Amino acid sequence: MRLSAYAKKMGISYKTAFRWWKAGKLDAYQLDTGTIIVREPAQAQEALGVALYARVSSADQKEDLERQMQRLKDYAASRGYHVTKMVSEIASGLNDSRPKLMKILTDVSIGRIVVEHRDRLTRFGFHYIEQLLALQGRKLEVIFPGDTNNELVDDFIAVITSMASRIYGRRTSKRRAEKIKHCVEQAMKAEDE
Repeated sequence: MRLSAYAKKMGISYKTAFRWWKAGKLDAYQLDTGTIIVREPAQAQEALGVALYARVSSADQKEDLERQMQRLKDYAASRGYHVTKMVSEIASGLNDSRPKLMKILTDVSIGRIVVEHRDRLTRFGFHYIEQLLALQGRKLEVIFPGDTNNELVDDFIAVITSMASRIYGRRTSKRRAEKIKHCVEQAMKAEDE
């Protein structure tokens, strides 16, 4: 397909597609007439479809979520992926009941799930999910595989993050309980007077 058609299909500007071609990021060639032709991806997984998954932990990170999704879109376009689903979620990486994630994990029409970092998908059990998808002939693709070059260090960071989340969660719930208790006590005092 022509570069202009490719740009339109991917939802990017012609200039961006041209820059990608110049940088060698596209499987394309130039005709004698000057027309740039982008080759269609021939991988079976892309025929199934690609899902982009972005996640942040809290609502105050909504702008980060939008930027994360834009980076995923740019990455998928540079690879020539046919994106069929884009899923953004605001939830903890420790939370096992994320309906949007479950929906794309169980959707067999999706051959590839693209995430920015491993912890955007889940804090723990990433390899289990990856293996289960591989058994179905599907793939989990991570743009930036690790924070460090050491898997043990990455696991240690995940454990520390998990522990800190639980502590902060307990503190927050304890503070809320204290505030509710204080309000109830004040209401009871006011009622007695």
